[in-house]
Amino acid sequence: MFQSVYTARADADAQRSRADWLSLIARAPQELLESALSPHLDTPIEWLRRPETGLMMVQARAGGSAERFNLGEITVTRCTVRVTPAQSSVPLVGVGYLLGRSHRRAHLAALADALLQNDSFHAALSAELLRPTRDYLARLQAERTDKAQRTKVEFFTVARESSGAEADEREEV
Repeated sequence: MFQSVYTARADADAQRSRADWLSLIARAPQELLESALSPHLDTPIEWLRRPETGLMMVQARAGGSAERFNLGEITVTRCTVRVTPAQSSVPLVGVGYLLGRSHRRAHLAALADALLQNDSFHAALSAELLRPTRDYLARLQAERTDKAQRTKVEFFTVARESSGAEADEREEV
């Protein structure tokens, strides 16, 4: 899908790598993107690729180690912008790839990616966007795990139960 050429920031903080924040931004809810980026929405942008929606083939492997096969198609929206913030003379290019059809979310994701590449915006956006998104995703995962645990069923087979009874009878003789 998207290979990042920007591997990590100068401080080599793994949580701040571009691939990590692109992954978080792609899964962030639109309300969180809107609120975190509200001070930057008036920043002039140049569209390198306007938001566009298309299909992407998803591949899978049977058993995890067999040959790949085409599982189906998913809807993906992408966007690319160039931003030149007032505090910087260097233009920043941001991309947004996400599942679904939301052009607004793709635009916001691209804007966030561009701004996160600038050190003067990174700390604030990390606190207002990335950290809350991590918390939101952790809550979703905890809810899924909790639901799975509540619906878990333990099945005991008759064979297991009867094999244990036979072993007890043999020990008594």
